[in-house]
Amino acid sequence: MRKLWRIRPHDQDRIVAFERAARVPPVIAQLLLGRGIDDPDRAREFLEPKLTALREPDELPGLPAAADAVAKAVSDRRRIVIYGDYDVDGVSATAILWRCLTLLGADVGYYVPHRLEEGYGLNNEALETLARQGAQTIVSVDCGVSAVAEAETAARLGLELIITDHHTIGPVLPQAAAIVHPALPGSAYPFQGLSGAGVAFKLAWGVCQRASQAKRVNPAMREFLMQAVALAALGTVADVVPLLDENRVIVYHGLESLRQRPLLGLQHLLRVTELDRKPRLTSEDVAFTLAPRINAAGRLGEARLAVELLTTASEERAAMLAGYIDELNSQRQTLERSIYLAAHKQALEQIEAGHDAALVLADRGWHAGVVGIIAGRIAEKFHCPTLMVSLDDLGVRPGIGSARSVPGFDLHQALHQCREHLLSCGGHAAAAGFKIEEARLPEFRADFCEYVATTLKPESRIAELWIDAEAPFSAFTLPIIDQIERLAPFGEGNRRPLLCAQGVRLSEPPKRIGGGGRHLALSLEQHGVRLRGVSFGNGDWETELAQVEGPLAFAFRPVINDFRGQRKVELQIVDWQTADGVSPAPRPPAAEVEAAGPLG
Repeated sequence: MRKLWRIRPHDQDRIVAFERAARVPPVIAQLLLGRGIDDPDRAREFLEPKLTALREPDELPGLPAAADAVAKAVSDRRRIVIYGDYDVDGVSATAILWRCLTLLGADVGYYVPHRLEEGYGLNNEALETLARQGAQTIVSVDCGVSAVAEAETAARLGLELIITDHHTIGPVLPQAAAIVHPALPGSAYPFQGLSGAGVAFKLAWGVCQRASQAKRVNPAMREFLMQAVALAALGTVADVVPLLDENRVIVYHGLESLRQRPLLGLQHLLRVTELDRKPRLTSEDVAFTLAPRINAAGRLGEARLAVELLTTASEERAAMLAGYIDELNSQRQTLERSIYLAAHKQALEQIEAGHDAALVLADRGWHAGVVGIIAGRIAEKFHCPTLMVSLDDLGVRPGIGSARSVPGFDLHQALHQCREHLLSCGGHAAAAGFKIEEARLPEFRADFCEYVATTLKPESRIAELWIDAEAPFSAFTLPIIDQIERLAPFGEGNRRPLLCAQGVRLSEPPKRIGGGGRHLALSLEQHGVRLRGVSFGNGDWETELAQVEGPLAFAFRPVINDFRGQRKVELQIVDWQTADGVSPAPRPPAAEVEAAGPLG
């Protein structure tokens, strides 16, 4: 599906004035203004986020009561269990609190539910098992805010339950000793976008303050918190929460901490992935290299190994776990490729049948741990909400579903509108999970697609690509890209600048690269300047591009490829169009292109 390109207009006089006021280069001024940052003080805070910009932990709703309860449980020598989740956010949050309480000498363990057998969140059977094993205080991380029935079970078992979470809050809160959540009803916390690991980091900080009996913690705890901010950065990037406000501070300093003082397990994972050779780490390194490997353990039912990787003090064990988790990721990639082909075929069949408001795909043999990733790829490719269901091979157990949305459509709300067909559901507006009996699938598909068709706004059904500026290839020099990098860390809410160029020709035939030919390598030329382009996940463009004659327009994100000390500008291709407007998505009007002006 081609996208409708929209180039952001720019006021050159305003750019020049802001450049002088903020004392930044023209390219930075233009990009900051495009992000709505037009105050020099805000610009400085954005470009140089300071750890002191993090709000005091006790300002987070529910945290004072939780930190007091945890500190008392430590001093009373109660058996504490951190109850986590199997994704990177949950694993990182679990490791943060476990390391914190271990440092304080607590009697502490952790529990991570099995993704395929138990599913997400607190469950009664696990609580009963933990109670039998001697647990007295349960601290949930990245889950629990909707566990009303499970909280009742915890109370019946005599367990003290402390909940830390960031997911959507339901109509009723569970009964617990304390609930920490940035959007707790009745509170007015100024930033509600924290990840589960971010919330756990704040709780750990608050507990350390109580152990130190001061806001300024002792040196050992400060060193722990600096390593914990790296774990919080992992969870923040991986959970695709907005990299703004406190999240930007966490990731900015967490990446630096990850580079300078990596935990033993992460040190070996950096070595296995060869990221230890890079002069600096980026949010993209986390999102596309570290996070998928940590996630692979949870997706394939071995999340405890991921927590162990982040908590082990054994050099030998850390090396073994890093290598094994890297192998699990390779298995995950192989599974993904085969399932994606089958899901893509189903999607085309549903679209050809006229069912294009949403896609509800299902099959036996699809691994429940990876369908969410593929649902995201299908949703992006066809620009519609996509649900994928892994059906039980024997048809005995319920199907396990993962859903991914498009901008402007609330998946969480949509699933609750169709709740009568589901056994359970939960998640966010953009991503959610559910369970369903196979027999209910046809009715659910019909009702869900009807709801999407009547709810999704017409403008949200058009895939739009908002481009920061048009610029010639000659503008993309190493110094310019270095300036663009000052806007990092990039991610949700602060995307790497997206630019475009017209009148581009292929100097060589396109070439598929990567496992299974998923990706595409291009040699691009414009006005005598040649640059390499790479498009991830778009290997299927090869045939179409090879047949196009004449100049093309490309939308891309410029980056620096730093390979073995050789720094070169490279373009990460996001979309392309034919120059004569044959593409289904029209080219931007000339007036918009002129208004955008050349970058810098």
